[in-house]
Order: sequence, then structure tokens, then C-alpha cells
Amino acid sequence: MATLDWSQCSAVEAIPGKRSGAWVFKGTRTPVATVFENLQDMGIDELVEEFGVTREQVQTVLEFVAQSVQTPASHL
Repeated sequence: MATLDWSQCSAVEAIPGKRSGAWVFKGTRTPVATVFENLQDMGIDELVEEFGVTREQVQTVLEFVAQSVQTPASHL
């Protein structure tokens, strides 16, 4: 599976020195990986409450991933 280009997702940011430069939800210290690690056991509302992110941020990230896996990567 190809690596996602998180720089193309409007709901996340990576700032050197903030969570070691990991991709986090904008305005938070919550890593994007947290959604995927907890999505099986928690609903979106629970994620929002537990991790201090917005419903819109979670939905944007999930839509970005869904769109990314549907779009075939171009090969040279």
C-alpha cells in the first residue's frame, strides 16, 4: 500500500517539534494514527470527546483516506 500524502489533507498538520513532527489534527497534539487505532472500538462522537478533535476533522481525515485508496497511484 502506498504512503498517503497527508500534506494534501486540510484537517492535519505536521510541525517539527510537535509530537516529533508526526501528522496531528490541526490545532491539537492528537496524532492522526489515533483515529485509526481507536476507530474499531469507538464511534466518531467518542473520538471527538476523548481526543479533543472535531467531528469535521475526523470526517475529513476518513474521507481523505477513502478517496486516496480509491484513486490509483500513477506509475512511471
